[in-house]
Amino acid sequence: MEAVQQQLKRRKRQKRKLEEEDAASAAESEAGGEGGGEEICCQRSRQALAREVRAKVQVLERTFSWRFADRAAAKRATHILAELAKDEKVVNVIVEEGAVPALVKHLQEPPPLLGSEGSANEGERPFEHEVEKGSAFALGLLAVKVSAVPEHQQLIVDAGALPLLVDLLKRHKKGFNCQVVNSVIRRAADAITNLAHENSNIKTSVRIEGGIPPLVELLKSTDAKVQRAAAGALRTLSFKNYSNKNQIVDCNALPTLILMLQSEDAAIHYEAVHIVQRGAVRPLIEMLQSPDIQLQAMSVFALGRLAQHCCS
Repeated sequence: MEAVQQQLKRRKRQKRKLEEEDAASAAESEAGGEGGGEEICCQRSRQALAREVRAKVQVLERTFSWRFADRAAAKRATHILAELAKDEKVVNVIVEEGAVPALVKHLQEPPPLLGSEGSANEGERPFEHEVEKGSAFALGLLAVKVSAVPEHQQLIVDAGALPLLVDLLKRHKKGFNCQVVNSVIRRAADAITNLAHENSNIKTSVRIEGGIPPLVELLKSTDAKVQRAAAGALRTLSFKNYSNKNQIVDCNALPTLILMLQSEDAAIHYEAVHIVQRGAVRPLIEMLQSPDIQLQAMSVFALGRLAQHCCS
């Protein structure tokens, strides 16, 4: 028992040290980025940058397990790759060095440890959700931070990211309801938004992979950031895609969208307006004919809000 307690204390110290290092790394990145994206490329050669990226990719390739040291290393590697991906000039290097399949692999949980591999605390799941969050964030940046977006978008999809991102949208269903779970869900929704941006094939693929129903469900989230992220994804998926628009309506999104139109959060209101404009105006008009007075009132309110938005 005493040995277990000592091990837990040691791991807590390791975790605290890692978090301090991450904070220092983030501060350095922020300070270094104040002069614009050119500084990274000016300060180090492409070869040096490629070596750094390759090292992080190798870390991800060998740390797909629940061991504390592996999870800590993977968390740090995803964080560094995400920080680098914020600079468009670095994105091609990250992709060329094989980061995409390594990041996609870490969108899912590692397999359970076998008895001989486990620690004294078999049920421990270090950095649960955090590695997946970092991977989703990095992939979302790689999908949008480049002029040749379609090639990178498709590369990420071909690596198997979509079904894993859709699974992340459902993390709250496992009984988890905490800030880190909301964060991983939000990053997954943002990644789907970036992958589907101006890409009709990927919009269709998201629907085929079952991504629309969980996004509609997340519109009811009590976390405003999750709600905005889900609404943003649905807005992107519904643009110039009638099948996606129809499925959003079929998933009974209208009542929630109407409530969102009443939100004092400007971003939530904006997303709701655009989703409704892109696929729900006809159903709202049809609701005016409903014998249910409450449905009629909701439709009148929603159409009125849309009219105000169009005239403003």
